Amino acid sequence: MRILVVDDEKIKRVTLADDLATQGHEVVTAADGEEAWRLLQQGRIDVVVTDLKMRKVDGLELLRRIKQGDQADVQVIMMTAYGSIQVAVEAMKLGAYDFVTKPFRNEDIFPIVARIEREKQAPAPLRRPPMEVASADIDQAIVGSSPVIARVRRMVEICSRSDANVLLCGETGVGKDLIAGVIHRNSHRHAFPFVKVACTLFPPHLIESELYGHEKGSFTGAEQQRKGRFDLAQGGTLYLDDVDDIPLEHQAKLLRAIEEKIFERVGGSKPIHADVRIIASTKSNLLEKIQQGSFRKDLYYRLDVLRVNIPPLRERREDIPVLVNHFLKRIRQGDKPAQIEPEAVEVLQQHDWPGNVRELLHTLERAYLVGGGEITAELLRSEIGLSVAASGGARSSFQAAIESTEKQLLEEALRLSGGSKTAAAARLGMKLSTFRDKLAKYGLG
Repeated sequence: MRILVVDDEKIKRVTLADDLATQGHEVVTAADGEEAWRLLQQGRIDVVVTDLKMRKVDGLELLRRIKQGDQADVQVIMMTAYGSIQVAVEAMKLGAYDFVTKPFRNEDIFPIVARIEREKQAPAPLRRPPMEVASADIDQAIVGSSPVIARVRRMVEICSRSDANVLLCGETGVGKDLIAGVIHRNSHRHAFPFVKVACTLFPPHLIESELYGHEKGSFTGAEQQRKGRFDLAQGGTLYLDDVDDIPLEHQAKLLRAIEEKIFERVGGSKPIHADVRIIASTKSNLLEKIQQGSFRKDLYYRLDVLRVNIPPLRERREDIPVLVNHFLKRIRQGDKPAQIEPEAVEVLQQHDWPGNVRELLHTLERAYLVGGGEITAELLRSEIGLSVAASGGARSSFQAAIESTEKQLLEEALRLSGGSKTAAAARLGMKLSTFRDKLAKYGLG
């Protein structure tokens, strides 16, 4: 393929061009967006690899020109610093194929370029699902019409188009497993395995064996070689559920496997290449765990490339009627449909749902069975009353009130500051980093 490398940093531009040329590609270079645009007008280019921040014409403007002109079929890979991830996300919305975060090794670009070449030539089953197909699947799987869930769907679309690592943030029961599966199903890796690791289930002494496998005789009871989850996920997606529960002493090896894409089985010394895409989920605030010394900062930054903040159900109560209809179709038995009173839906909307969407589904399942298919408001009050008493409903309501007020203050500060995060943080007397964390928490970032 003919590749154009655009970067105002000469050393990076030249070395990347040289390394791409060793892979058999024809490579031309440009020092800025204006020069790149001239080269694009002069002859065929298949792929543009461009830095995001450049003088004159920057990477975003170059991307816009490409996608809005007669060369819209040119694939664009963005290079961006970690602090510019949100701009990289915007680039994906504008049509960028993928992005890499600086600093990166030149060989990190090779799989993306190879994927573009493979997709041009691959038979239909191995191609990435068309965007319209992916969007329809995402809309069907992620149920709701609230603004916050619309933002989740948009981020899931972007995650599905990229091969960057993803961090899913949200309370227990919000649907992180479902979203991880949707991202994989609509990614270019969809024809390869989706392997889940429930990090909270394995005792510390078994985590390494589960992740990387072990050689025969490596420890008592290891009677034969065993492949780990990295092995089993080759070519596909490895989903690290509750990554916040991985003990600190095992995080360095996980970081190496993610960063260098290399691991060894327990008791072995042969390096094994890890061709996997990482999706991780957390129910905890990892920044707080970093401050407490129980989570590595470098591992966090490797996982938190694309972040999806999944709101708790109490923050999107307007989605409950749609979710109820969705779940009633799922739990019906045989030809007997479930019937629910309008007043019963109102009862559901008044509950705080500490167990989130999962609790809503289980409540509906119980009510359906107890009521013989007829779900009444009285029946639900009984079901929800028990769950509120068991989970400390007063505390949940108090916490919900605090979070609702906090969210309103953030939104008001942004409005009064014309959307400037720096000015809004100053208005509230917050550090900018704390303000951004709060925005992420409530899906406002």
